[in-house]
Amino acid sequence: MLAEMARMRTVTPRPVAGSVEELLAGATERQRFGHDDGKSKVPFERVVIGGEHYIVKYLHVDHDWIARGFGDVACHPLTMWRSGLLDALPPGIDSAVVGAAAGLGRHGWGAALLMRDVSAWLVPAGDEPVPADQHDRFVAHMAALHASFWGFADDVGLLPASHRWIIFGDDMLRTELERDEPATVVTIAARGWERFAHRAPSDVVAVVADLRRDVGSLTDALWRTPRTLVHGDWKMGNLGSHRDGRTILLDWQAPGEAPGCSDLAWYLSLNAARLPRTKEDTVDAYCTALEAVGVDTTAWFDTQLSLCLLGNLVQFGWEKALGTDEELGWWVDRARQGARCL
Repeated sequence: MLAEMARMRTVTPRPVAGSVEELLAGATERQRFGHDDGKSKVPFERVVIGGEHYIVKYLHVDHDWIARGFGDVACHPLTMWRSGLLDALPPGIDSAVVGAAAGLGRHGWGAALLMRDVSAWLVPAGDEPVPADQHDRFVAHMAALHASFWGFADDVGLLPASHRWIIFGDDMLRTELERDEPATVVTIAARGWERFAHRAPSDVVAVVADLRRDVGSLTDALWRTPRTLVHGDWKMGNLGSHRDGRTILLDWQAPGEAPGCSDLAWYLSLNAARLPRTKEDTVDAYCTALEAVGVDTTAWFDTQLSLCLLGNLVQFGWEKALGTDEELGWWVDRARQGARCL
C-alpha cells in the first residue's frame, strides 16, 4: 500500500505569477478585507474570476508575527505551491490553493495566494466539540497525508527542524513585545509562561525551560524516528469538510520534514476543547490509520509520540498554564514520559 501511495506522489513544480495583476488577470470584482483575530494581521481580498469566487491571502513576514515566530522569510506557503507539493497531497485533502504570485513587498519576500472560497465549509468558530464523524475524518486524513509522504526529505526549503519548536520562545516573545502593536496572543503567551513557572511541577518546568533555550536534544531524539511531510498547524480554524467528505486544510505556514506525531500533538493541544473523543482514543485512531495503509508503528510510535507531546508543551506550556488543572496535568504527565526518551 505504501508503494502505491508513493507512486501517486508525483511532484511537478508549478508556475508562479510575477505580480498580483498577473495572478488576478480577468477578475471582475475585487474587495480588500482584513481581520485581527489575535493570531495574525494578514490582509485578504475577495475576488471573482470567470464567475467563480476566490480569496487572495497576502503574505509577508512584516505583517505576520506567526511567520516571524517560525523565522520564515521565504514564505513557506509559496514554497509548497511552487514546488508542486500541494498537488501531491492525498485525494482526501484539499488545500484550496489554485495559484500564487511572488516577489511582493520589502525585499520581495512576500507572496499572494489565490484560493477557492471554501469559507462555507470551514469548521465554525467557537468552543463546541466538532461532530465525531468529522473529527474521525480529520484524524484519518492526517494519517493519510503522513503515510503518502513517508520518508519525505525536504529539498525545497520548508521549515527547518531547528525552527519547529522555537515559536513562543523567550527571544521571539521579547522581540514581538517590543513592536509598536504586539499581537494579543503574544502578550497572553508572555503572561502564560509566568503562570507555567508557578503552576507546573518544578521538574517539568526545568525540562521545558531547558528545551526552550536549546531544542537540540529534542530534535536529535526525534530524528532517530521516522519522518514525513507535516502541515504544522492542524487547528480547527484551518480545517473544514467538503460535502463529499474531503478535508479542507488551509494555511501551510509551518510545513516541513518532521515526525508525523508533531501534527497529532498540535491537533490534540490546540483543539482540546473541541475534541468529541478523548485524546487517547484520538491517538489510537491515528496509529490504527497508519497501520491500515502499511506503516509499521511497532518500533517507534510510542517514543515519537511521547517526544512530540513534550515538544508541544515546549510550544504551548503557556496556554496550558492558563487552562484547567486537568488539562495542564495531562500534558505534564506526558512531558515526563517524553523527557525519559531524550
